[in-house]
Amino acid sequence: MKFSPTLNRYMATTYLLNLLLGLLILLGIVYLFDTVELLRRAAKREDVPFSLVLEMGLLKLPEVGQVMFPFAVLFSAIFTFWQMTRRYELIVVRAAGLSVWQFLAPVLAVAMGVGIIMTTLINPLGALLLGRFDHLESTYLNPETSQITLLEGGLWLRQQTEEGHVILHAGKVRLPEWELHNVMVIFFGGQDRFERRLDAPRAELKNGQWLFREAISNSPGGTKAEKIPLVVLPTTLTAADIEESFSSPQSLSFWKLPGFIRTMEATGFDSARLAVHFQSLLAQPLLFAAMILLAASVSLRPPRFRGALALVTLGVMIGFLMFFLSSFLQALGSTHQIPVFLAAWATAAVGFMLGLAVILNLEDG
Repeated sequence: MKFSPTLNRYMATTYLLNLLLGLLILLGIVYLFDTVELLRRAAKREDVPFSLVLEMGLLKLPEVGQVMFPFAVLFSAIFTFWQMTRRYELIVVRAAGLSVWQFLAPVLAVAMGVGIIMTTLINPLGALLLGRFDHLESTYLNPETSQITLLEGGLWLRQQTEEGHVILHAGKVRLPEWELHNVMVIFFGGQDRFERRLDAPRAELKNGQWLFREAISNSPGGTKAEKIPLVVLPTTLTAADIEESFSSPQSLSFWKLPGFIRTMEATGFDSARLAVHFQSLLAQPLLFAAMILLAASVSLRPPRFRGALALVTLGVMIGFLMFFLSSFLQALGSTHQIPVFLAAWATAAVGFMLGLAVILNLEDG
């Protein structure tokens, strides 16, 4: 008995249903806590209806779901194997002549397929909904006066001033000095009235001020341009505010990440954080397969060897160990202490090889 389509369908269907159920439970708990937190923040404002809070909680759910998915894959696999072992189904399958790899194959296929769907479909959807959530949050819960965008043409920034607002554009940014090159600043007064344009070869962000050196000022109706050695523009922005505003990996779709990484590198910003995130998305199928092997290594024992409490404890330990290792390596990769590829793929590869080694040692075929 080498191949059984019926058994493969049964294993795949059973695991997929348990995965959906586990994910639904985890997302339900997260949604409850997120909604309570949003209600607490909305209580300070009178123009935020309860329906909007519920909508914002749903919009944020796909982003949180991507974090919870590896845990759902692991716990649902442990539950599936434990359930089938307790009912002696896997023991009967083994007695019929199938090896552990034959009934693990459909579960691995489902996990890796879910990983591909996560990367290519759910991640872009989550980025789209998170963008909508950020818009609602900035409008109703945390009004912002500054907007920042990074495009192929450079950095664009809008900030409020006492008289109105300004729009700043820089063709190139040199880090870590935060020196802007080829700078253009457009000043607007009340009712979006154009006041003047400022051009400078370079500018700096220091101590809550933009410093424009050797600037040339042009005003409407002016006879000629005015050259000013130094122009100071107060700002509440910091370098960290600007970087975080456009380098949040969760706000970018998987399909848009390569182009945005190239744009950041061309503009002068550090793209390591986004590169690690992109490689981590590519590693999702292997990570999910590793979770299946790790789950099998602790739950494919006869019922007398493993109790439910022990399995839950092992599952929680494995899940948090993998999460900690992944976060730690990604942090090292984002700060250039280890290569980006190693930071993104090491956790999945180590987990896969560890689970494979344990099963090879414990099983007989």
